[in-house]
Amino acid sequence: MAGEVEEYRVLLEDGSGEIVEKKSRFIATVRRCSCEPEALGFIEEMRKKYWDASHNCSAFVLGSRAEITRCSDDGEPGGTAGRPMLEVLLGEGIRDVAVVVTRYFGGTLLGAGGLVRAYSRAVKEGLANCRTGVMRYGSRLSLGTDYNDIGKILYLLGQRGIAPVNSEYAEAVKLVILVPADAEEGLVRELTEATGGRVRAERECQCYYVDEK
Repeated sequence: MAGEVEEYRVLLEDGSGEIVEKKSRFIATVRRCSCEPEALGFIEEMRKKYWDASHNCSAFVLGSRAEITRCSDDGEPGGTAGRPMLEVLLGEGIRDVAVVVTRYFGGTLLGAGGLVRAYSRAVKEGLANCRTGVMRYGSRLSLGTDYNDIGKILYLLGQRGIAPVNSEYAEAVKLVILVPADAEEGLVRELTEATGGRVRAERECQCYYVDEK
């Protein structure tokens, strides 16, 4: 697993949220984005949607290691909007995500500290209305067994919270499962012991997969 991030959070469903601070409206729109052009396109989409707003500040984080990060204050005092928004995303451990916070000015100045708090709170509100999951790095295993041992195998998998992603019941039984890379060895050993060595476990590949729990 050298060079791979063990896990990180991603959006499963986009969301939005709104707060009001001294009559200024802050509307956070959060969307999953897989690349920089997609993130930039989303930001432009929000600018057009909220063309009459005072500001459309933005931030995004791309890559499992947050290789690409960008943020914009969009006319707010430097460091009071985009950077705090980006820090919320990074602090939550979410990757491949972009957020735009739209502000409609309410007539009262908030000051630098007030702006930082408002933009940060708006992003948190938007994220609270999203559904997230964990992207894990793991192994896709093929398990071959007979009908005598399938009950034991399903029981052990259930204890670990692992549900087969594919099942074939013919003359023999074949299950395909996804398991975190650091748990593969222990699971195979446990299955082998439980079935007296009759289970056939083969790694098909290593990959990232979404754990919705």
